[in-house]
Amino acid sequence: MIRAFDAFSLPLLRWFDPEDAHRLAIQGLRLLPPIRPRPDDPKLAVRAFGLNFPNPVGMAAGFDKSAEAPDALLRLGFGFVEIGSVTPKPQAGNPRPRLFRLERDEAVINRLGFNNDGADAVLRRLANRAHLAGIVGVNVGANKDSSDRTADYVRLIETFAPVASYFTVNVSSPNTAGLRNLQQAAALDDLLAKVIDARERVRQNAGDSPVLLKIAPDLTLNELDDVVHIARSRRIDGMIVGNTTITRSSTLREQSRAKEQGGLSGRPLFRLSTRMVAETYVRAEGAFPLIGVGGIDSGCAALTKIRAGASLIQLYSSLIYKGLGLVDSIKADLASTLLRTGRDSLSEIVGADAATITAEDWPV
Repeated sequence: MIRAFDAFSLPLLRWFDPEDAHRLAIQGLRLLPPIRPRPDDPKLAVRAFGLNFPNPVGMAAGFDKSAEAPDALLRLGFGFVEIGSVTPKPQAGNPRPRLFRLERDEAVINRLGFNNDGADAVLRRLANRAHLAGIVGVNVGANKDSSDRTADYVRLIETFAPVASYFTVNVSSPNTAGLRNLQQAAALDDLLAKVIDARERVRQNAGDSPVLLKIAPDLTLNELDDVVHIARSRRIDGMIVGNTTITRSSTLREQSRAKEQGGLSGRPLFRLSTRMVAETYVRAEGAFPLIGVGGIDSGCAALTKIRAGASLIQLYSSLIYKGLGLVDSIKADLASTLLRTGRDSLSEIVGADAATITAEDWPV
């Protein structure tokens, strides 16, 4: 069924403006019949952040911003889905056009600006599916016009704790002015202290809510030192490495389109994001697991990200070019690798190449 959906939808959606195509994809998922997903190979199961993931392949935040189709995505084979970014108040985002395909690079540039339906609407949708199985994380962000962005994150933790499998604190989007400043040491320490305090306040009524931090791949190594030190000292549950990049490689084929402002994702991000996974892994020293995201478009790329230090991975941009069949393809390749090498789980190879990768020349 997924192959048929891809064969029909991929060529069709290319005719549309990227944002219109995205909207159609969400609508299409909502109309899919409730198919039963094929059981995953037990060897692909991952235990992380106190949660049991049936497989390591997740849908990254940014696709289903307002929690319209998380269960359809889970039925299509994702091991988990991250919705958002969600802000307290509904937000229209930046003016269109704000989403651009770089076809020859298999990349995307976006400057969407946290467009979403707001916390109240998203909470209703997640509450309506609370009786269903499946891991659905909530990526939280601050409103553009907020006078107290830290208070926005705290409010969202308190609001969504009863319905979120985990939280991702997003301070790494380049499309909200000043947001990345929250990655600076003093601001980040204050933010994480208040977020963790909020999580603890609601724990008795809402249960455990793992808190993850999502960072940009554009941090310097000195900045990464500070970020990981603060994350460890505040005892967060994990990190996601990383968001889109504001850098532009000279090797991009679509140079004129690459001049668009915003965050670049997709294949060109793979080497940088993988290097940052490895750098984060060696600094974390096993204190918490990592989710690796950025440019994963094959089983080989997924395996590389895991060997760099990721316990779980996330996709988004590659699905625009490869289709939803990529999820099953990656899972099959990972299961085949475990069988071929005589290993019982992916945990045996997490970080196996991290030290080697950190010794290589910096990706350009």
